[in-house]
Parts: sequence; structure tokens; C-alpha cells
Amino acid sequence: MVLSDRHHGITQLGMLMSHSRPRVSNDNPYSEALFRTVKYCPAWPTKGFTSLVAVRKWMLTFEHAYNKQHLHSGINFVTPADRHRGADAQRLADRKAVYERAKRLNPKRWSGDIRRWEATGSVSLNPGKPQEIERNKDAA
Repeated sequence: MVLSDRHHGITQLGMLMSHSRPRVSNDNPYSEALFRTVKYCPAWPTKGFTSLVAVRKWMLTFEHAYNKQHLHSGINFVTPADRHRGADAQRLADRKAVYERAKRLNPKRWSGDIRRWEATGSVSLNPGKPQEIERNKDAA
């Protein structure tokens, strides 16, 4: 059966199935997260777009800024492009050195340790429940 072959391939990759349920906000978490991010972007035009070309131009500008300029809190304030290229570890090491130097130079300004500037582990949107992930591994 096509569905079971597809399901088997997806679970082998460690992915959870999407069942395309209507009115379920996390059915496609990646699309939902993108829609919300775009919708609340301060640069979103309040009066809409004048043409499809304008939409495409805006989205390309947004995508560039989001991936190559915006510092994401979920990955310790580096860009997704830095994370993808593996440049995040060096950026975070440099940042940690700056903070350590600042603390050494003026220890009275610090009440505790500096922020943790290590690279984050794996990141996902709406990660599955541990028992669901295990069930999918067993089914594979």
C-alpha cells in the first residue's frame, strides 16, 4: 500500500506523520510558524500588496533578513545561516570571550555567572511527545 510505504519511509527518517486535519493549528508546524512570523513582522504592509511581484519581492527580502540577519533566541542569538554553516560555534565562542573579559574588567557589575554562550543542541518546532516518537521508531 502506498500510504504504508510512505509512512515507513517517513518514520525511518525520524519524522512524524502529518494527517492534514482541518482546523488543527499544529497540523503543519513549519508552515504555521512561518505564517505567524510573517504576519507579526513589523515590516508587514498594513495596506496589503499592490501586485504579486510586490509580494514576491517582499518575501525574498523577509527571507534574507530572517535567515541571515535576525538573531534567533531559540539558537542562542545566532542567525539560522550561521547555524546551518556551522559558524555559530565560533560566533558564540567570541561572544563568550567578550563577556568573560567584561566581567574580569568590572566584576562589580556582575552578580553571577555570564550567560551560557554554547551552541544549542537539536531544535524543532512542536516536537512530538516522547512516547509518540518511540512508537514511531518501533513501527519502522
